[in-house]
Amino acid sequence: MLHALVREARARLVSAGIANEEAAMDAELLAREALGWDRPMFLARLMEEPPAGFEDRFQPLIERRARREPVAYICGAQEFWGRDFIVGPGVLIPRPETEFIIERALAWNGTRPAGATARVLDIGTGSGCLAITLALELPGARVAATDISREALDIARANQSRWGTAVTFHEGPFLASADVPVDLLVSNPPYVTAADFAGLQPEVQIFEPITALVSGADGLDAVREIVPIAARALAPGGLFLMEIGFGQADAVQRVIASTAGLRFMGFAEDLQGIPRVAQAVPAGR
Repeated sequence: MLHALVREARARLVSAGIANEEAAMDAELLAREALGWDRPMFLARLMEEPPAGFEDRFQPLIERRARREPVAYICGAQEFWGRDFIVGPGVLIPRPETEFIIERALAWNGTRPAGATARVLDIGTGSGCLAITLALELPGARVAATDISREALDIARANQSRWGTAVTFHEGPFLASADVPVDLLVSNPPYVTAADFAGLQPEVQIFEPITALVSGADGLDAVREIVPIAARALAPGGLFLMEIGFGQADAVQRVIASTAGLRFMGFAEDLQGIPRVAQAVPAGR
């Protein structure tokens, strides 16, 4: 029965070092991927015999996961803000905590005059999840995004085609060739320390791009470059939103506070109360 095959797959993943609960979720998800079924159909037919050819499709997926390849790369997509985004080894897999940038951006937009058009820039766009989501959620916004990786930009453009937005992508570091000033500047920069990277789980350490993760000995090299750029690039009344790592709040606040032209506006916390998104505005505001 299908149930028995999925149970055996879970045991295979546990033997590969994946925690039992995660292994159970991954085995189900990969079974549904192989079947092309949604969850209600999967649960309804779990005690039936699987369709012909299921094992031939399912077992290679499980073996990839047993080698600790992330499920998002195996399936080729990751959900972000309720939408599936194409992902691959060339881009960071979108995380739930990055959605707090969207949340704060929408709150900021709600304070602006009715009908005001937002000029938006996403630095280090990766899969394009931030830029494309903002283009969809901020009606009339003019959104641009930059990245140093051509592979990442190819994936971001594929996501743009999937969701039908008109984001302008620029290859290069930081601002690249994007127009400034902008009203909203967002970034999820690399912020993992070199030491912490060595201890990350294999899914991250082996498969995700190190350039999107690691940023020097203290994890703040990119932050120290992006913050002064934000000071120069923001229009009056604009907002800068940047994701940060665990334990970096004090250091990031000092960087922003010591940057001429910016005024620190606090952190947005995640559901565990961890400062997750640094917020700043032009100093004259």
